[in-house]
Amino acid sequence: MSSAGDSGGRAGQMRAKAQELNEAAERAADPQDRKRLQDKARRLQEQSEQESRIDDPGMDPR
Repeated sequence: MSSAGDSGGRAGQMRAKAQELNEAAERAADPQDRKRLQDKARRLQEQSEQESRIDDPGMDPR
């Protein structure tokens, strides 16, 4: 098993969780809860993008 494949799976899981959080935010009645969920989803999405960039050798700027 390669660590790149493991990380790619983890990035996909983070994207899926971010989507779930965004959907929960849409359903949230309380504006503070909505913002908290959106912020958490945004952080997860950013982390998954960073992991994807690290794992993609085609993105090497050298």
